[in-house]
Amino acid sequence: MEQTLFIIIIAIIIFDFILDRVMDYLNASRWSNILPNELKGIYDEDKYRKSQDYQRDNMRLGLLTSSLSFVLIIAFLLLGGFGWLDGMVRQFTEHPILMALLFFGIIGLASDVLSTPFDVYDTFVIEEKYGFNKTTPKTYVLDKLKGWMLGLLLGGGILSLFVWFYNVAGNLFWLYAWIFLTGFSVFMAMFYNTLIVPLFNKQTPLEEGELRDAIEEFARGAGFKLDNIFVIDGSKRSSKANAYFSGLGPKKRIVLFDTLIKEHTTEELVAVLAHEIGHYKKRHIVKGMVISALHSGVMLYLLGLFINRPELSLALGVEQPSFHIGIIAFGLLYSPISTLLGIAGNVMSRRHEYQADAFAATKYNPEPLKAALKKLSVNNLSNLRPHPFNVFVGYSHPPLLKRLEHLEGFRK
Repeated sequence: MEQTLFIIIIAIIIFDFILDRVMDYLNASRWSNILPNELKGIYDEDKYRKSQDYQRDNMRLGLLTSSLSFVLIIAFLLLGGFGWLDGMVRQFTEHPILMALLFFGIIGLASDVLSTPFDVYDTFVIEEKYGFNKTTPKTYVLDKLKGWMLGLLLGGGILSLFVWFYNVAGNLFWLYAWIFLTGFSVFMAMFYNTLIVPLFNKQTPLEEGELRDAIEEFARGAGFKLDNIFVIDGSKRSSKANAYFSGLGPKKRIVLFDTLIKEHTTEELVAVLAHEIGHYKKRHIVKGMVISALHSGVMLYLLGLFINRPELSLALGVEQPSFHIGIIAFGLLYSPISTLLGIAGNVMSRRHEYQADAFAATKYNPEPLKAALKKLSVNNLSNLRPHPFNVFVGYSHPPLLKRLEHLEGFRK
């Protein structure tokens, strides 16, 4: 049985790698150094060629990193690496929580050490080459240290609690873990911007003036109570622009990147904010949280069924079952289900984006929204002709041309 499971795990990893390469090939097959007719009026010739070069550079780096990860995980499995690491951890402690923390801590540290050179190259070479990078070496190092700290506190704390649930509740472990994880997700949705974001970015209330007045006027007309409009110093790390809505109830807020304000007119900014408010009015945030909670509940329930099966541990070359080995084996086997659920989630997300666009178009004006979407795509050198299969599998947002086509139905 364990040999069959081992073969299935290897097959899943190979399939995932091949799927990613097929998707890269499909996207690359649509690249061209000649400006396509459908993009005339959006990109000019020079900017379009630059976007194609940017996509190529990113794909090459992605191919290198994913190939290295693929080779390492296959080699680690074939050489019994998980069994070796489990044995090494057991030399230091037999306490289940400490074993899990040490086991995943070593894997996380090794993964970070291996990925950091590629991340540095992406940030300071590729992003720098195309004029996006604003990150200084000091900021990069501080971000790394803060990320490790959060990983230790939050990741380590949640992992410890899950192991404790498992040891105390046995077969009901999944239920206690689900209740906690759902509550934690709601808490983070409400307080992420006040607890986590300030560790990395400065947020300041949008100053009084034309833009704030225009946003508040639209919000009142749309029946949306808005008390918190913040500007975040996104230019600290990148020239790319964004905006997002976060929080629930009295903690809800709209956040604008300073780079977005710099590049867009007041009308365009209000249109972007109308789109974000549309997500809230259509209850997309709540729906997403409910679906995420259901997904995590099913996943944890299945994990509870399989976590202590000795054949899973033996499939990874570990003779003694444990919580941490069970998580690794289950995670590898769960990958195809996760992929399918991810596709379903992306289908729903794209539908929500169309609905939010429709809200902004009907409650405000489709033309500045179209202008803003074009400007965002061009300034970020986005790939505007992705292959439809790539969109179906991996895109949470519809491609720009599809969104513009959809907005044509809302001409004023």
